[in-house]
Amino acid sequence: MAVTRCRWAPANDALYTAYHDEEWGVPLYDDDKLFEMLILEGAQAGLSWRTILAKRDNYREAFDHFDAAKIARYGENKIARLLQDPGIVRNRVKINAAVVNARVFLDLRECHGSFSDYLWRFVGGEPRINRWKSLKEVPANTPESEAMSRELKKQGFKFVGSTTCYAFMQAVGMVNDHTTDCFRYRDLK
Repeated sequence: MAVTRCRWAPANDALYTAYHDEEWGVPLYDDDKLFEMLILEGAQAGLSWRTILAKRDNYREAFDHFDAAKIARYGENKIARLLQDPGIVRNRVKINAAVVNARVFLDLRECHGSFSDYLWRFVGGEPRINRWKSLKEVPANTPESEAMSRELKKQGFKFVGSTTCYAFMQAVGMVNDHTTDCFRYRDLK
């Protein structure tokens, strides 16, 4: 019997299929993993998620497994090495943003105790279950992603526009945007 997935995850793309089936939309509460996803979503801005997904292991290696304390201390020498690394998107502005975001993440976590609690409050602490029948219905942003974007920017984060925040919310399960015909919609409902 054929499995029905969201149309953005074609069965002939093993990387996308695995990401869709195992990760996308699964509620994530771990501060460090949320930080990783926020950095990766920022790196994706203007590119396809497929590009970043294919480079994710390289990103983990290049960015010290997203250890925010290490990233926050990156200086010009480390940034210069990253700009030479073909395994990541070599964009100085995005790399600098990751360093800034690491510093803000650490400060915010110190003030609020939990980055997860801080972020999940934008959806009332529980995943929003949407009922999209097709990808055409899925919005690029929502009032919640607008609010998250405004607040993160106010804190000092970079590359956290409303559309990036909504993609982040989808990825980490703050919203269930699997289409209703997708087998994962029911699993995560």
